[in-house]
Amino acid sequence: MVFSFFKKKQSQTEQKEIPSPLKTAVSNKNNEHWAKRKGELGEYKINIQLDQFPKNYKHIIDLMIINSKSSTGYSQIDHIIMTPYGLFVIETKNYQGTIYGGKDRKTWLVNGKFKMMSPLVQNYGHIQAIKNLVESHYHDYFISMVSFTKRCTFKLDEELRKIQSNELVVYDIELTEFINRKIAILKLQHKEPFLSDNEIELLYQQLMEANITDPTIRKQHVENIKTSKNENDKTDKESICVVCQKTVSDKVKTYCLSNKKFDGKIYCYDHQKTIK
Repeated sequence: MVFSFFKKKQSQTEQKEIPSPLKTAVSNKNNEHWAKRKGELGEYKINIQLDQFPKNYKHIIDLMIINSKSSTGYSQIDHIIMTPYGLFVIETKNYQGTIYGGKDRKTWLVNGKFKMMSPLVQNYGHIQAIKNLVESHYHDYFISMVSFTKRCTFKLDEELRKIQSNELVVYDIELTEFINRKIAILKLQHKEPFLSDNEIELLYQQLMEANITDPTIRKQHVENIKTSKNENDKTDKESICVVCQKTVSDKVKTYCLSNKKFDGKIYCYDHQKTIK
């Protein structure tokens, strides 16, 4: 019995393998696969929601158009809903954790630590690219929305959650609700709709004609975004005070970036005292 026990323990020990670079690469690949699958499932949930709107509303998914002001030369837009009372441009995010951000902040934080470009700034660029394709009298009808999964918790400026705003940040499960509420308010404020069914159809056709479907271009666009992100991550590794150029700790960096008073800038402890 004792011999059998030690033999079993020895067998279990032999089965343990030392992690190899190959296994690490496989693990990273699996993580990327699941992240992609989560994103796809999230998009699928949103598609189901948005497809429930009336037939005279037009829904475009994954629109890619030329944007000369973008670093890649293109804008890839997750969703557009064209309604008689507004053109809703929707950016979807698949983060997990606490989201810190505000309307006037160019950089937002996830869990108070990881930086992300403001999705509102990102969506502003998307809307400007769309405006370049349509007539100017439609420009006032755009509404920017950012949708996060319910795996997030918001720590945002209150204005971004108020239905009166034309820049809204919502959870994915409440996306339809916010669009309907926004339309209801606009209906009360305006006797006539902004867009006729014919105009919505015309806009839909214009954007679909501008949509870039070439898989090679789309793949290169994604690769360029990844490259740009990696370069930005390298730049962020060392944080310095904007006043004295002194290197600060990650704790000080996180504190500054999560504090609205510092406007997205990093200050050492001594220079934090000078900001009012």
